[in-house]
Amino acid sequence: MNSTLLLVIILAYFSLLLGIAFYTSRHSNNESFFIGNRNSKWWVVAFGMIGTSLSGMTFISVPGTVGRVGFDYFQVVIGYFLGYFAVAFILLPLYYRLHVTSIYSYLEARLGAVSYKTGALFFIISRTLGATLRLYLVIKVLEKFVLSELGISFELTAVVILVLILLYTYRGGVKTIVWTDTLQTTFMLFALLVCIGYVMHTLHFSLSEAWSTMRSAGYTKLIGTDPLAGNFFLKQILGGAFITIAMTGLDQEMMQKNISVTNLRDSQKNIMTLSFLQMIVVFIFLLLGGLLALFAQSKGLSLSGDDLFPGIAIQSGLPFFITVCFVIGLVSALFPSADGALTALTSSFCIDMLGIKSRTDWDEKRKKKVRLMVHNGFALIFLACVFFFREADNGSLIQTLLVVAGYTYGPLLALFSFGILTRRKVREAFVPAICMISPIACYVLKAHDKTWFGGYVIGTELLIINALLAFLLLWFTSFKEKQLL
Repeated sequence: MNSTLLLVIILAYFSLLLGIAFYTSRHSNNESFFIGNRNSKWWVVAFGMIGTSLSGMTFISVPGTVGRVGFDYFQVVIGYFLGYFAVAFILLPLYYRLHVTSIYSYLEARLGAVSYKTGALFFIISRTLGATLRLYLVIKVLEKFVLSELGISFELTAVVILVLILLYTYRGGVKTIVWTDTLQTTFMLFALLVCIGYVMHTLHFSLSEAWSTMRSAGYTKLIGTDPLAGNFFLKQILGGAFITIAMTGLDQEMMQKNISVTNLRDSQKNIMTLSFLQMIVVFIFLLLGGLLALFAQSKGLSLSGDDLFPGIAIQSGLPFFITVCFVIGLVSALFPSADGALTALTSSFCIDMLGIKSRTDWDEKRKKKVRLMVHNGFALIFLACVFFFREADNGSLIQTLLVVAGYTYGPLLALFSFGILTRRKVREAFVPAICMISPIACYVLKAHDKTWFGGYVIGTELLIINALLAFLLLWFTSFKEKQLL
């Protein structure tokens, strides 16, 4: 393998991103950075969001799970599909009606300033952990399979990648990301299809023969039938639906792109198009995982988990073109999640925590200066989190991501649900404590689930339990508005 040539190709890819960033960020301002001046094309946003919603985590971890648990993850994806309906027809109309820049400003209007700040803070924590977990995985693969031969360390790789992300997002923000995500999604899907085609050709399989062989090997198993197990289909589907509502509908990064679309109807088209495309693309990733497992068996390769796809693509003697496709696809899967997260976190902190849009004593120049400082600050936080995950890596990170989401998005889901489903007022002094108590309580439940619940294992429904607990605590500490009289 020619690692030097791979590095040159990666750098050329970065140069292309920087060129797009320079072109799209001309005449940009703070509104361009935060919401793309609300003139993004819905079909461009929908296609680009495939890369954001999937990321390097899907590119690496999802194929790696098939040899162990079959198509189990697709149950969660069915739930994702259902959750998108709630996002499109409940949350998006709310955001467009209020004409928000930050979706968390809804919490201020409905529940008060403390709830608003608390919701924004939980988004910042959630998205920082999720984005850096995805970022870590891709850097780990690049360092292990490409850059280590050149003597380039994990630490240097992480620093350089974050600097490059800063360079192409610091001016244009959402206005730039809408287009770079589209490019990156195209490369990711191209790499996916090329790899599937090559593996099927090498194994001399038609599509029907590949499916039959995978089914015989137990790789296509989909439905979990044990109600006590973590992969029981109802748990997975319900958990997936609420994960989408929280991680898409209540996530500033994802909604920032949606509300950059000109009108509500087009934004809804975007979400529903994304829901269909995501199901198709994830199914193709699972199909690739089954093919890779068969390929590894046929070649006597002892690869599994997160090492399966990169190990075969880079170190098993495949043609260099396939290796290049894999690396470009991997890098393309990395950036839609990392660049969007950095932009959304900057937007949320500036708008929700610093109140930058309402600061009449700051001119545009000062606001831009503050925004750039926050942007750089989050890049440093990303770097610290990437180094932390390197120490805490357990070998298969897709389930780790879902568990983290269950803990951190639960209180956010509870706050929005309470505001939408009830007419009661919260006692704001209790809100931060409630939003901390529910994840801690869920952590304890998760740690003792088998013992306390007769062998029952908490799976993706952790998010639902967390949100329900926080919702009930908000209810019991709330009051009817007439009590203010």
